Amino acid sequence: MNAAAEGSGRRAALRDGVLAAAGVPALVLITGYLGFGALAAGNGLSLPGTVLSTLLLWALPGQLILVEMHTLGAPFALVLLTVMFSAVRFLPMTVVLMPLLREARERPLHYYAAAQFLSMSGWAWTMTRFPDMAPERRLPYFLGFAGTLMLAATLATAAGFVGGDLLPKLAKLAMVFMSPMYFLLLMTGEARQLMARLSLLCGAVAGPLLHLVAPHASVLAGGLIGGTVAYGVHRAWRNRSARLGAR
Repeated sequence: MNAAAEGSGRRAALRDGVLAAAGVPALVLITGYLGFGALAAGNGLSLPGTVLSTLLLWALPGQLILVEMHTLGAPFALVLLTVMFSAVRFLPMTVVLMPLLREARERPLHYYAAAQFLSMSGWAWTMTRFPDMAPERRLPYFLGFAGTLMLAATLATAAGFVGGDLLPKLAKLAMVFMSPMYFLLLMTGEARQLMARLSLLCGAVAGPLLHLVAPHASVLAGGLIGGTVAYGVHRAWRNRSARLGAR
């Protein structure tokens, strides 16, 4: 492939990523970040600080933690550590995503840039589409998709902050809840393998039950226990199928 054709293919992949994001994914994030901006305004954060939280943190759960702890008057160091720990989940997501983005002709700096755009919505969407996509198209597609989502969310944050007084608090909370619900529906709809379906089912059962016992650790413990149980069930089922097939 000559340089002109390669550049044209990369631009087409970037455009495809932008167009894919500019539908339901962006709409869901806009709804969630309108609610977040309104909540931040109602809890005394500044407009620049609220917008920067979207650009720098780029994770709605961590941003909600920031707002809550700011409202409680928590020390800055404690807020920083708590938000950092809430983002630990992005480490395994990055480890899984980067090999799919890797292409021999790309510069390492491009991967560092891509990692900064990583979000739950972008990760879930692209992970279901990368297996059927040519490797050289993946990085520009991801940057187009994730960059569009970040731009939409940043603008929505500012709009929600400015117009937050027009919404009742219940409506703000409902809008924030849209993003995790969309992620859940996306993952459920794309769970084609038995292991993925078992993990979703076990996590959905373990999370609420553990919330009754230890609400502060229910997400982490629910994922760990639910995923472990799903792995055990899947492995037992696979071994049983292998034994039956050997007869």
